[in-house]
Amino acid sequence: MGLAAALLVAAFSPLASPSPDGLEAVAASQGFLGLGQAAPYQILPDYSVPFISHPALTTIAAVMVGTLVVFGGAVIIGRLATRRQAAGL
Repeated sequence: MGLAAALLVAAFSPLASPSPDGLEAVAASQGFLGLGQAAPYQILPDYSVPFISHPALTTIAAVMVGTLVVFGGAVIIGRLATRRQAAGL
């Protein structure tokens, strides 16, 4: 149910505010936004999927991929923790 809800919310991601988030806004107002370094790699740069050209669809796809990756990671960690606990470690 949680995954379904997250994917449903992801479909509305193009409607999110284009304004910077709180951390970015503070960095801009304090004058150190330009000191940030670029990430060493970009998996889905600017919430876009390279082979989808429509702006709204590429954002939705990128958010859904990210949601599925985080959900998958949480499931794997949960299963490993359950196995470890069952084994008495």
